[in-house]
Amino acid sequence: MGLIHAAPERQVMSTVEIEYCVPCGFLERAERIQHALLEQFGDRLDRVALVTGDRGVLTVAVDGDVVWDKADDEYDVDAITRRVRESV
Repeated sequence: MGLIHAAPERQVMSTVEIEYCVPCGFLERAERIQHALLEQFGDRLDRVALVTGDRGVLTVAVDGDVVWDKADDEYDVDAITRRVRESV
């Protein structure tokens, strides 16, 4: 009789989306956030996607839940990273 080997479990990875206002010129801010998140959590994230938007939007969502919004909070990459840490 042969041995049955179980497939290794795949760790559940989170998805982050950073939506940013193109006309506002928020691409550089979005890239800074993306870079910081990949440095901190790269092994726990499936992807960190940049999503184009307008009307002043700059948000960070983890698995579909907004964890940071420029409309409500100051732009601070360290604070955003802490918010994401709580969700991954």
